[in-house]
Amino acid sequence: MNNTKLLSGSSVDSRSSQSYILATAFLALFAIVGFAYYGIPFFYDFMTKEFGWSRAVVTSGNAVGKLLVGPLFGFLAGWMIDRYGPRKLMMTGVLMAGTALIGLSFSSSLWTFYLFYIFNALGYVFGGPLPCQVLISRWFDKNRGKAMGIAYLGIGTGGALVPLISAALEKNLGWHLAMTTLGVLVIVIAFPMAFFIKDSTKESTEKVDKQTMIPISTILRNPNFYLLAIGSMCSIGAVGGVGQHLKLYLRDLDFTQSQAAQVMSFVLLSSLAGRVLMGFLADIINRKYVMILIYMIVACAIPLLLIPDFSGRIYIFAIIFGIGLGGDYMIIPLIAGDLFGVRALGRTMGIILVADGIAESLFPMLVGALYNDVSKSYATGFIVLICLATLGALIVSFLPKTKQ
Repeated sequence: MNNTKLLSGSSVDSRSSQSYILATAFLALFAIVGFAYYGIPFFYDFMTKEFGWSRAVVTSGNAVGKLLVGPLFGFLAGWMIDRYGPRKLMMTGVLMAGTALIGLSFSSSLWTFYLFYIFNALGYVFGGPLPCQVLISRWFDKNRGKAMGIAYLGIGTGGALVPLISAALEKNLGWHLAMTTLGVLVIVIAFPMAFFIKDSTKESTEKVDKQTMIPISTILRNPNFYLLAIGSMCSIGAVGGVGQHLKLYLRDLDFTQSQAAQVMSFVLLSSLAGRVLMGFLADIINRKYVMILIYMIVACAIPLLLIPDFSGRIYIFAIIFGIGLGGDYMIIPLIAGDLFGVRALGRTMGIILVADGIAESLFPMLVGALYNDVSKSYATGFIVLICLATLGALIVSFLPKTKQ
């Protein structure tokens, strides 16, 4: 475990333990990714019905937010986390993610819709996976894969609960107040734990910078950086393309709101098993092969949405896709830490998360455009996503075996 002191109090204080770090990361991912990211697509069909927006339009908010925020703030956030610690950024991110949901619940025009999606993207960058990955990587060494898997259970748990909570809230309060309530819950759940993390002191930070920090120029000259970035973009783009359209796809099959929520929840429940399984595998076999396995699982799950219907088809898809989804985001920082070191992880992942965010936002728009303008079905778009995930597996196969 890294000996850098991140929390106030003595080393034996419970707040300075690995358990506290793990709980903080879990709840941040639970709220900011599980609720704020996976919660919004549940409301897409209400928006298309009430405002007359197309599927390409409602999925474009994620694209606009990440395309504007990622290039401007992704690397900056990573640099600040590496140098000053994650506390202030995490608190800011939580507040922005909660505000985004509250604002989106009252948005009836496209400009406010895009504005609050920008807030959502800022919350994701400042308070989501990036600072959590750095926290886990600094505090855990030998069992880093397991720890990352446990922390990332927050995404699956939050994502599994949010469709069910949203459906119940919408039934009783209407979709506007349901979304507002989710925004308040994001802040209540994640802010208190992040508040008690203490950033590294200036003296200790400068000492670490001089001794161990790798210049970002060295990383950018390494071909493995681009293999990791492009390979992860392919798989994340495929996962995002399916995830952003899943409820709309289910509604086309005449699933009720409750039935669609159950399927979406089942995907995220399955992702819990995927995170634990892939985290365990990442500690016992080379992580490059775990990454290839995850990407191929995603590629093999999507065809189930294209074949003729049979009993249990959607739930078989949910299990397989959920396992791939569970490992997809988690494996990237583990590989990056092996390749470039923990002390450069914030800056490295700051850039990679920008690239992944671009893919995650553009491919849902592409799938929406193909649905509306080409075949009036998801067949063409989903075939594109299958090819994309397979390409990602091929690209990362050229990465070197890493020492763990």
